[in-house]
Amino acid sequence: MTDRDFSLFQITLQQRAASVEALLGNLLSDSPQTGEISRPSRLMAAIRHSVLNGGKRLRPFLVMESAALFKADNLAALRVAAALECIHSYSLVHDDLPAMDNDDLRRGQPTVHRKFDEATAILAGDGLLTYAFELIASEETELDAEARVALIATLARAAGIGGMVGGQALDLEAEKVKPDEQGIIRLQAMKTGALIRFACEAGAIVGRSNFEDRERLAEYGSAIGLAYQLADDLLDVTADASHMGKATGKDAAAGKATLVSMHGIEWTQRQLVGLVAQAEELLAPFGEKAALLKDAARFIAERQS
Repeated sequence: MTDRDFSLFQITLQQRAASVEALLGNLLSDSPQTGEISRPSRLMAAIRHSVLNGGKRLRPFLVMESAALFKADNLAALRVAAALECIHSYSLVHDDLPAMDNDDLRRGQPTVHRKFDEATAILAGDGLLTYAFELIASEETELDAEARVALIATLARAAGIGGMVGGQALDLEAEKVKPDEQGIIRLQAMKTGALIRFACEAGAIVGRSNFEDRERLAEYGSAIGLAYQLADDLLDVTADASHMGKATGKDAAAGKATLVSMHGIEWTQRQLVGLVAQAEELLAPFGEKAALLKDAARFIAERQS
């Protein structure tokens, strides 16, 4: 990635993040919305702590940039991106709980159950999960009913028992019985890759693209999803907690098998190069319109935090 490319990508990533942050800030206020009875202040404080914490907003970026390929309505894409960020944030809140990964830090701040309490953290996650689907279903997301139903069904599948939740279950099992290589790949495709795949496919749904382009973007999402997890596992070995804003070295301490522990750092770096090339090949038919999505693949593979 040239300095110019990197600068444009970083600027766009930050702009997309700011847009999502602003929308989520408005949506997650203490003021009840139409049809709601009340919003408990402690619950909402916990939700805002989990969501409005300066994340990169990579998944929302992927939704919005994928939608931009088809000149889709930007506000509709933004609301879908915000819904996805609610799902992602819920998953992190629950993943950090003592019964799961038992983490004290997330993005350099106390995890929700540490700052508040476990019950509030569970409810914050539950609230974000359900609110995500309300956001997409709402008439304020100005898409036709067919597109909204497709988004809800695809997101539910990506986040549910055959996707992220199922992947988390496999991850917990992996602490007791180490999976083989294919088992690790399956686990990672579900736990991490499914939501990233959805982010890219969602842009195509918002943009009312044809089936071929939707599948192409979904496959691109699968490639960068695997790259994201490989890079994450690599950082768990090579980075320190102060740089990452969360605990590192936990996989090794738990005896958890990863592709990095199985094949080593150099092999992992070669795989990342190959996944970037695969992502770029999938995007080739879109030409220069997909330049930022190509940059995103390289950013994911080369990230340092």
